[in-house]
Amino acid sequence: MEAAGIYARESTLLDRSIQIGVAGSKLISVSFPRTPDPKAGGDHPLLDRIDAYLEGEPDDFADVDVGLTVPTNQRAVLETVRAIPYGETATVETVARSTAALDDADSGRETVRTALRENPTPLVIPDHRVRDGPSGAPEAIEERLRSIEGH
Repeated sequence: MEAAGIYARESTLLDRSIQIGVAGSKLISVSFPRTPDPKAGGDHPLLDRIDAYLEGEPDDFADVDVGLTVPTNQRAVLETVRAIPYGETATVETVARSTAALDDADSGRETVRTALRENPTPLVIPDHRVRDGPSGAPEAIEERLRSIEGH
């Protein structure tokens, strides 16, 4: 990862910008603002990879070191979601059953939905692969990411 900071780049494929936040060697945020932070740098290797992904090059971003500052149960959910392979999907129920930290079925499903909705790094933690759950990305972006991966 590059130096700490905010990096952004316009994406014609998304009709928005892609903005990432980096702290130390960890990715801490991915967002899709209409107008990026004016102080954001434009050159970052992860933005190059995201551009290639948006053009159709498969990438699971598994090697990207993500710094999550979310509650433990949500972290466990996001780690489960991160393991969903490129091009595949899961349901909220499947993610809840696959996350060892979740016990009760009903509260487990709600924890999954909360973790997906509050995901600070959508795309890198691919919440768009959970077909019946919310996303940390805007709905139009979520739909575009699904279509790129063929679902």
